[in-house]
Amino acid sequence: MKTITQIVWILFFGVFSVNAQQEKGITGSNNWLNNWTEFKPNKVDYGQANQILAGNITVNTKLFKKNVYILQGSVFVTNNATLTIEPGTVIIGDYESSASLIITKGATIIAEGLETDPIVFTSNRSSRKAGDWGGIVILGDAPTNKFGNASSVNFDLDTSLTSYGGNNVSSNSGILKFVRIEFAGKKIKGLGNFNALLLAGVGNKTVLENIMISYAAGDSFEIYGGELTLNKLASFKSSSDDFKFNFGTQCRIDNSLAIRSSYLTSNLGSRCIDVASYDKKEEVDFTKKQTSVIATNLTLINNSENINVDIQSGLVKEAVYVSQNTSLDLKRTVISGFNPAVLLDNKIEINGENLKKIKFEQMYFNFCKGNIFTEHNSDNEDLENWYGNSAFSNVYSQSDNKETFIDLFNEKKPDFRLRIAKITASNDH
Repeated sequence: MKTITQIVWILFFGVFSVNAQQEKGITGSNNWLNNWTEFKPNKVDYGQANQILAGNITVNTKLFKKNVYILQGSVFVTNNATLTIEPGTVIIGDYESSASLIITKGATIIAEGLETDPIVFTSNRSSRKAGDWGGIVILGDAPTNKFGNASSVNFDLDTSLTSYGGNNVSSNSGILKFVRIEFAGKKIKGLGNFNALLLAGVGNKTVLENIMISYAAGDSFEIYGGELTLNKLASFKSSSDDFKFNFGTQCRIDNSLAIRSSYLTSNLGSRCIDVASYDKKEEVDFTKKQTSVIATNLTLINNSENINVDIQSGLVKEAVYVSQNTSLDLKRTVISGFNPAVLLDNKIEINGENLKKIKFEQMYFNFCKGNIFTEHNSDNEDLENWYGNSAFSNVYSQSDNKETFIDLFNEKKPDFRLRIAKITASNDH
């Protein structure tokens, strides 16, 4: 593989302190993870449940902080009802009944926590583990790329209550803000796993920000179709994908974080970002919009204390996977500790037309064993030449994670913003 002529970039972020806002990766003059997140959820005592949530919720209902709720079985919010959850409320998913919460098409959830009082969905087991309960499903009537105007979620649920999709890009399924979802992703017999949070056909009036998902056995965030904006999301130690986009979603994601572990993987895929337009070509209508994702200021980390050893042992894979017939615009993003940083589907023909749909600009590739490759092809000269062009302002480094981020190993208040106000990086791989 031919190495591009070495270039050295020195990026000055101003004269502010190390805690000031950084240009690449997650941003903020303060660490926006403080107060509402939890990186050791198994150590938290959430108390005992004193209220039961079961069956269908057919009228407007409010849950209160003073109670601890146990979610039993599949709980559907139907009949255009609104489920409102007070800040600080804890909802515990029942292990034995494979608990899940489904907001059906036309219904609404208002789960608006506070930075100092987040809403928590977690497991009822004494020793909590990934996949203890199902997860949260939100179904809207925004478009997908499937044939017809509606599809159904195949999660072994009541199909009459799991339809999604339509023509309303501005549909409103409610608010999720300052919410934690822990230990979700229950195994579904013959169907893989629940996702911690599935957003299917969700429209752009829905507010989705400051959501943390921890220890999901399925995907943390999975998006089917719809048109939506995601902001300040965090996925922590998911076994499967952190952010998966499919079925024609038109999505913008900003200022968000994925922290992976080398030792948590799934045979269904374990990437920070997976962008696809379909599972099978025959499922979708190519006259409709295919999946398009604009992602800005993300931080994607393999949080390993010895990345080199993990890479050599085959425990680390790519951070980003891009399938055929999709569009991805990734900007000002940090990818640190992967093998390689990005893989493109081998069905994607490497030409100017296709590469204009797959953009990597102002990126910071750090401590990756290779940058951008086509799947099953070790010769990435064309891709290196394209994305290594100075017009894209991509930079490369081989710095240890401890040196790269402010305080990623702080057990209580980790800080995944870039540590230094000045980065020296090169493309000498």
